[in-house]
Amino acid sequence: MLRILTLITGLALMGACTQTQVYEEPESLGEFKLRVNYAFADKAVQGPVSRDATPDEWTAAIQNALDIRLGRYTGAQEYDIGISLEGYMLAPPGIPVIYNPKSTAIVLVNVYDVNKKEFLAKGKQFQVLEDTTGGSALKGSGHERTKQEQMSGLALKVADRVEEWLAEEHLENGWFDRRPELIQPLDSGVATQNPA
Repeated sequence: MLRILTLITGLALMGACTQTQVYEEPESLGEFKLRVNYAFADKAVQGPVSRDATPDEWTAAIQNALDIRLGRYTGAQEYDIGISLEGYMLAPPGIPVIYNPKSTAIVLVNVYDVNKKEFLAKGKQFQVLEDTTGGSALKGSGHERTKQEQMSGLALKVADRVEEWLAEEHLENGWFDRRPELIQPLDSGVATQNPA
């Protein structure tokens, strides 16, 4: 029994060390610049044991997280990001150690190239789980976090996953490579030397 408790505590502490941070190192996103981020939660399905949350609360949480993560890129090409919350479960208080449900969210993501007037992706699905801390591993998220903290944490996980995915697509498929019309030609004139 002592070994099991030691293992659980160790795993909980490991989870606490790898929490998603609000400000992390930027990814390589080429010429990406966020023009607008849209969030929709009107059709989200609430899990059967979830705490209640309104669409407006979800929309604000997701938009805020995306602004923080994607609003920091200052490339020369504009893109819109649309996120639809499809379903969620905000963990209620459980029974410590025995039943500790984790909060989760499922979203669909669209990426729109403003200049080309076309979608790079439509309906890319992600599911995220909230981070585990030492306290939430033993007591449960519902005891350790308020509803707002759970929503903010899930929204940050969504923004983090989307940011990583955009970086993967940029690396593998050149999504945000500089367009030819943005590359400045070298001056073809003859350079004159300034007299010393």
